[in-house]
Amino acid sequence: MVEIEIDGKKVEVQEGSMVMDAANKLGTYIPHFCYHKKLSIAANCRMCLVEVEKAPKPLPACATPVTAGMIVRSSSDKAVKAQKAVMEFLLINHPLDCPICDQGGECQLQDLAVGYGGTASRYDEEKRVVFHKDVGPLVSMEEMSRCIHCTRCVRFGQEIAGVMELGMLNRGEHSEITSFVGKTVDSELSGNMIDLCPVGALTSKPFRYSARTWELSRRKSVSAHDGLGSNLIVQVKNHKVMRVVPLENEEINECWISDKDRFSYEALNSTERLTKPMIKQGGQWQETDWQTALEYVAHGLRNVKHEHGADAIAAVAAPSSTLEELTLLQRVVRGLGSDNIDFRLRQSDFALDSSVKPWLGTSIARFGQLKNVFVIGSFLRKDHPLLAARLRQSVKMGAKLSILHATNDELLIKLANNAVVAPSLWTAFLAEVAVAIAAKKEIAKPAGFEAVQASAKAEAIAANLLAGNAGVFLGNTASYHPQASQLHALAQWIAENAGTEFGYLTEAANTVGGYLANAIPANNAKPVFTEAKKAYIVLHAEPLLDSAHPVQAKAALDNAEMVVVMSPFKHGAEYADVLLPVSPYTETSGTFVNCEGRAQSFHGVVKPLGDTRPAWKVLRVLGNLLGLENFDFETAEAVRATVLTQADLTTQLTNLAKLAPAVPASAAAGMERIADVGIYSTDAIVRRAESLQLTADARAPQAWISSADASKLGIAEGDMVRLSKTGSTLIPVGIDKSLPDNVVRIAAGHSLTSNLDGMFGAIKLERA
Repeated sequence: MVEIEIDGKKVEVQEGSMVMDAANKLGTYIPHFCYHKKLSIAANCRMCLVEVEKAPKPLPACATPVTAGMIVRSSSDKAVKAQKAVMEFLLINHPLDCPICDQGGECQLQDLAVGYGGTASRYDEEKRVVFHKDVGPLVSMEEMSRCIHCTRCVRFGQEIAGVMELGMLNRGEHSEITSFVGKTVDSELSGNMIDLCPVGALTSKPFRYSARTWELSRRKSVSAHDGLGSNLIVQVKNHKVMRVVPLENEEINECWISDKDRFSYEALNSTERLTKPMIKQGGQWQETDWQTALEYVAHGLRNVKHEHGADAIAAVAAPSSTLEELTLLQRVVRGLGSDNIDFRLRQSDFALDSSVKPWLGTSIARFGQLKNVFVIGSFLRKDHPLLAARLRQSVKMGAKLSILHATNDELLIKLANNAVVAPSLWTAFLAEVAVAIAAKKEIAKPAGFEAVQASAKAEAIAANLLAGNAGVFLGNTASYHPQASQLHALAQWIAENAGTEFGYLTEAANTVGGYLANAIPANNAKPVFTEAKKAYIVLHAEPLLDSAHPVQAKAALDNAEMVVVMSPFKHGAEYADVLLPVSPYTETSGTFVNCEGRAQSFHGVVKPLGDTRPAWKVLRVLGNLLGLENFDFETAEAVRATVLTQADLTTQLTNLAKLAPAVPASAAAGMERIADVGIYSTDAIVRRAESLQLTADARAPQAWISSADASKLGIAEGDMVRLSKTGSTLIPVGIDKSLPDNVVRIAAGHSLTSNLDGMFGAIKLERA
């Protein structure tokens, strides 16, 4: 530690720190533009010039290392004169368009110009003009004449997002930030550049010219879209969500959020919102009041129970439903005498014992500190953008990341080992890793693995895991896999015998909470639509897009006598009998339990739209109408208290199963499918966010095959092919040289592919 003095106050900081770090520790503000605590030092704005005793001229606080006994003055005449001179230069070319600038009111340049700018400019020459750029539907670069070349956006892309999508052209007065020729900004974290921009050069295209910052109320919330539970500030005007920005939480999302969290709010104000209860009468939809709708639902459920028995009633929910909603939904179903309740719609293997309640297995912060990580079955960058960003930083600091998957997507992370094998061979590859660990530790192989030989890649992964400070994690795709239980058993054996962390990169905002709420069958679990029921309650889910078996789901819903859809959006009209408008996360109180087992509660930030009601209230009233016990809750907090009985929720969670690894299966014969769920196809809200649906990541699905398969089948890129898997669909083909042979990659969660049943397994492909 080194002691220095800043403006008469002494402070101790780590040797090698910069003066700016010492000032931050003291709480002393030094003006700056290019400095950011999460980015590398650029020292190109020069706004943080300070006087350092014995130095001949002012020095930049962000790039000046501390030395023992250093005396710094940040507000002396010499320092302030230097800062004012820098501000004069910065304002030479800056346009005077603050009244129409979206950054007005929250602009660092505007704020510092008040303290350090002159009342008039001595610069009489013509100001420079920078031509605008179109870089996609999310980030606006319409007013690049405002840019002060702090390069925060460039450094963010290189260092945090992992891809340099913006860069600096030319020199001096002719410098400008631009994208590569003809390229858009497609990173799943691109919106963070808007937050980082200290001026109005980069602004939000969906938010552009819709409100002034001082008109907005700011309210805390939690993301409803992935397992991280990013903390948000939701900005509201006239009871309408206008913008979403990150709330800093170093333990969870640091100071970033993904574009999915940032821009999905557009769906909350879309024309697809359902605002009144509706009942289908004689094939026609009619609006009605809540009392009539709920009495109709209660009557229908009673009739089904009376005529077909309680087992004919089932409920399905999206894993982004709140803890309170899932708790009351399962109480309604079980109060009626049924055990048919599930939120794991994309899962197809339920052989794990019910005691397993999957979670990350460690804290998010600890996850980012692991030195050897093995991820099994995850489209990591798109499924978990901010966990991927943490891994990206870890790898830069020397950590080693190994991946097992059926695709070789660009993760923008340097990989130590990358095993790209067909889904049917994942268990075989994990068996090789297990055998390699057994050999290196001189312990017995799992029973029946005597004939398994470890490949060089499996040996390398085993060596990394045995090096210590390691973790084995199963991703979304592994949990959807038809052999998910065996993948789990093998991964668990590997983790236990290598002495590593073991967990799941969980799918959605409340996947962990779904287990805590007991919104799963007590026993004999199977894909929820396998056995058609006579009555379904559907909460927040779109079964034809959210299910592993959409054809099966459609058949079951079409043949049911009563289908109740509870959703903020108009969907399911073709199979539903009742549509109940329930609140999205911004219009209700609730709790999400994130991947690390942290419960995060939030309140509604706007009034429910139209006659929309919070789903937990609707379910409570439904329970009362059905005459069920323990439905006298007055608040969401009261519902929550019945579930969150312990401060440390991780004591109620476990990744450990009692299932022994089995001898791996042989490769599937013929073509097999691997399905990804697009980053902007994951849930009902994201699918209706207009700007997100215009991005490159939201483009229509293609059937991707390897070069060898394309040659064998006589298919060229762009040809139309017919895919058959229970149902069939016509789709263009794309060629991915990195795909294993006999593997077809087709996205799920999209209307164009909802005729294909099953996210894995045999599939037929032929030229159309």
